[in-house]
Amino acid sequence: MKLFGYWRSSASYRVRIALALKNLPYEYVPVNLLKGEQKSEAYLAQNPLAVVPTFETDDGSVITQSMAIIEFLEETYPDTSLLPGNAVARANARAIAYTIACEAQPFGNLRIQKYLREKGGFDDAAMSDWMNTWPGSAMMAAEKIVARTGGNFCVGDTPSVADCILVPQIYAALRFGVDISNMPRLNAINERCINHPAFIKAHPDNQPDAVKS
Repeated sequence: MKLFGYWRSSASYRVRIALALKNLPYEYVPVNLLKGEQKSEAYLAQNPLAVVPTFETDDGSVITQSMAIIEFLEETYPDTSLLPGNAVARANARAIAYTIACEAQPFGNLRIQKYLREKGGFDDAAMSDWMNTWPGSAMMAAEKIVARTGGNFCVGDTPSVADCILVPQIYAALRFGVDISNMPRLNAINERCINHPAFIKAHPDNQPDAVKS
């Protein structure tokens, strides 16, 4: 299996966590977003949206969109499930995951930020307001959901798809100055996750294409 991704991409990070939690071997193929490699003819043939990640299965099939990839992994490799045991808990894990994946992360991705700065005239202050208004408010919604579903992790005491999505979002929030100081539950869960071996393996700094500061 192959994962085409970028070390600091939140969506790529999610899939790496899922793969690590399931202990699945794969080949990592870097796609440098800053150099525009996602717009190459070869990559567009796989992923017409020109985003990462793209996943190639062991039979050569191609899957795009991080949530679809994670769902494929869950259906195909059900051992070490990323969904909790009962239907309500599974629905809550999905709800947290989609709250972050659909309502927080897209507003902060590279192409959106680039457009706002170049076409919308956003300066640093406007960008900070944007990030705290949209990703920040969605993360606060996740904080409130976790208040009723969480244990050591987002839903109960085992890492789930919700944690796969949460940790990259907090990583991005810290990069882009989103104020998460009023989200104690998410911060506590993130702290547990980043010390978990699978999350350590998936961390951006531990990827072969990571830029060392």
